[in-house]
Amino acid sequence: MPALGTHLRLARCPHCGVDTPNLEQHWGGAVSSQHGNRYWVVYRCSRCGDLVMAVAPDAGREVFGVYPPVEIVHADVPPPASEYLTQAIASRHAPAGAVMLAASAVDAMLKAKSYTEGSLYARIEKAARDHVITDEMAAWAHEVRLDANDQRHADEAATLPDSSDAARSISFAKALAEFLFVLPAQVRRGRKPATPSA
Repeated sequence: MPALGTHLRLARCPHCGVDTPNLEQHWGGAVSSQHGNRYWVVYRCSRCGDLVMAVAPDAGREVFGVYPPVEIVHADVPPPASEYLTQAIASRHAPAGAVMLAASAVDAMLKAKSYTEGSLYARIEKAARDHVITDEMAAWAHEVRLDANDQRHADEAATLPDSSDAARSISFAKALAEFLFVLPAQVRRGRKPATPSA
């Protein structure tokens, strides 16, 4: 994590997603609480104008918390799904692109689970029949897939996605990643027997 200073060095703004944002200090001060002394700084993004808070043990020290948190894709999500999802999150400001990238992430996740035959619709249905995903997740996946198809095929009757459509598509792709990869990996790690002490 970066250190507190006059500018906060983040890869992306948690609000607008701009790359290497100019986050300039707006306010800072020490606060005492039941958790001890902490130094809080509020930064303002020069692109979107929204505020980002960062906290460290003291001024100039390494940050241990940023609010809102910067979204990252969990390391347990395999490539290329992780790359598609990372790009979808970074593309929220371009909703049509974010929707297509989220759909590509869903497609890659299913392929990583060996669902490679047929259309995306057919693979989603097969994953639901095999109980790899729930019926509710399949229904949600179809909504994401259909939104992406509208954009890929430039359907004249379809309206362009807005930021809420992008958020819904990204939210589903993140939930699917959690369900298919992150939670199973956490369970596997949690079930490893403890090493006996000597």
